[in-house]
Amino acid sequence: MPHPQHLVNILTGVKGATEMKDAAPLVKIIKKAARPLLVIGPQALEVEIDGKPFIEYLVEIARAGKIPICATAHTKKKLLELGVTPESTYDLIEVINSLKDPEWKGVKGEGCHDFVLFGGVRTDLGNQGLSALKHFAPHLKTMTLCKYYYPNATFSLPNYRKNEEWKALLEELIKGLK
Repeated sequence: MPHPQHLVNILTGVKGATEMKDAAPLVKIIKKAARPLLVIGPQALEVEIDGKPFIEYLVEIARAGKIPICATAHTKKKLLELGVTPESTYDLIEVINSLKDPEWKGVKGEGCHDFVLFGGVRTDLGNQGLSALKHFAPHLKTMTLCKYYYPNATFSLPNYRKNEEWKALLEELIKGLK
């Protein structure tokens, strides 16, 4: 198992995230989901990949996969500037608590989400939230799109030392979802 960015509290139990190094299986997993959700955290505004903000890649993924967006923190303003109206605006802890409830009707009121993608969430906070979902939301699968490995997700990208590798995977993912 690869090491996450923060080595504090990485005891994940008997099952760690499946490391995903190729976009093709990710595309299949996302397309198979009945009610996916993309949760965008504030680091998506701060991280750039070759001069392009990470949030723009996340928006392209959401558009290509027809995935509703949940904006957290102050990401809604940038999403609106990009011409995207998020289906909901929640605090990260609030959306995680809602996702644990199998009776929650989701951000569109159509039913509980079965697959949630996370991007731009702080690694320590993300890992704790993913741990809560892993243990208290058995109805849900999770995936992270950040450049660090999250052991508490169902599926996680590996630790990318070079943005070029991360960028290539994200672009292949967008292409495959179209």
